Amino acid sequence: MTHIHPDAKIAEGVQIEPFVTIKGDVVIEEGCWLGSNVVIHDGARIGKNTRIFPGAVISSIPQDLKFAGEITTCEIGENCIIREFATINRGTKESNTTKVGNNVLIMAYAHVAHDCVIGNNVILANAVNLAGHVIIDDFAIVGGMSAIHQFVRLGKHSILQGGSLVGKDVPPFCKGAHFPLRYSGVNALGLRRRAFDSQTITDIQDIYRLLFASGKNVSQALQSIEEEITPSPIRDEIMEFVKSSNRDITKGYKPGTDDEV
Repeated sequence: MTHIHPDAKIAEGVQIEPFVTIKGDVVIEEGCWLGSNVVIHDGARIGKNTRIFPGAVISSIPQDLKFAGEITTCEIGENCIIREFATINRGTKESNTTKVGNNVLIMAYAHVAHDCVIGNNVILANAVNLAGHVIIDDFAIVGGMSAIHQFVRLGKHSILQGGSLVGKDVPPFCKGAHFPLRYSGVNALGLRRRAFDSQTITDIQDIYRLLFASGKNVSQALQSIEEEITPSPIRDEIMEFVKSSNRDITKGYKPGTDDEV
């Protein structure tokens, strides 16, 4: 039997299948579809045209022993797809919210913990697990069954192979692979699909050669990038990401290996 709290704010035309549960402090905008056995807890804010498949649980309380019942939210953007049995927790007092951007695909059995921030056009494949406070920037793709440590950040347009164990930040435009996870080249195919031109991709590759394949430490590599690479928004974005990393960036290319640079 479907249960919808009378205080829930649900736009006209939202499709709700049997056995759905919706709590009171919930906002669901027009065009959404909720499959059977979906549970929407207090604090959920779900944007237009989002589709939530059977068994998913949205805005459940954090799996954090410090959580004391504070009022927080879980914000889902527009045009998202959340597949079967995915779970997304709401925030804690640290940031007050968990955020998922627009056009995000979260596949079956994935878990997004409290206070995570997921950008636009992100893909989390099956059974990906995000710990608390993870940041995933726009257009990043995380391969199935990957586990992301708390407070890690994945840069925009990055891609991780399935089964990755991620304990350090992955800079933008990179591929992450191997065990333990290491830089494995620039995500050139993904960038071409998103209309990056060849010169821009080459410039990104030159930056990461200096950062990961020059044999220099990070500080030395950043100095070389600043001196040798023509200033551009992308160059500056990469440098700022590295400089601001709280967990340090993933290890780079090792000379004598078969890593692609």
